[in-house]
Amino acid sequence: MLFTQSLASLPYIIISIIIAFTVHEFAHAYVAYKFGDPTAQKQGRLTFNPIAHIDPIGAIFILIAGFGWARPVPVNRHYFKRPKLAGVLVSFAGPFSNLVLAFLGFGGMVLMQKLGIPTGTAFDLYPFLSMFVSINLMLFAFNLLPLPPLDGYRIIEDLVTSRVRAMMSKYEVYGSIIFIVLLVTGLSSQTITPWISNISAFFYNIFISIFY
Repeated sequence: MLFTQSLASLPYIIISIIIAFTVHEFAHAYVAYKFGDPTAQKQGRLTFNPIAHIDPIGAIFILIAGFGWARPVPVNRHYFKRPKLAGVLVSFAGPFSNLVLAFLGFGGMVLMQKLGIPTGTAFDLYPFLSMFVSINLMLFAFNLLPLPPLDGYRIIEDLVTSRVRAMMSKYEVYGSIIFIVLLVTGLSSQTITPWISNISAFFYNIFISIFY
């Protein structure tokens, strides 16, 4: 987790989190807006300004506990002509944006290598890009967990029937409790952590196959 990193990596982590959270929430707002929902846009969330998206407490939590959150983007499904399709795409847009950022970061690392830019210099971006890729892959995998209030859970809500969705909403609070228990008790190391590690490794290997 992030709190195991050295203090020297802290600036890289903070910058990566700010960028990752900002783009993630912007992606939610942008896709919702494109599907006809102006709610986030009217509340000033259709922006790359981190101040509009970062939750200070959530950012601190990701530093000390390895998980955190940004300010949720408000979405009004009543504006959508096709609520299920729009709902899935709006929910997936956030994690997908982190995957794209990870891909771009990895591309930057490869470019530095191919240009022969030496590491360890005053202008060495390699450690930052490496951390940037890791954090964005972690956020991609983490947010796709099928537990409320994460995006993975919201995607499942829109893929199931209305009847199942109603049942899920009824028991959603218990899912949130399970999520918290996993994190507090350390059981996340046998559940959430392997999920994140496996998904991250999978896409890391895909990046390698694309660039090499």
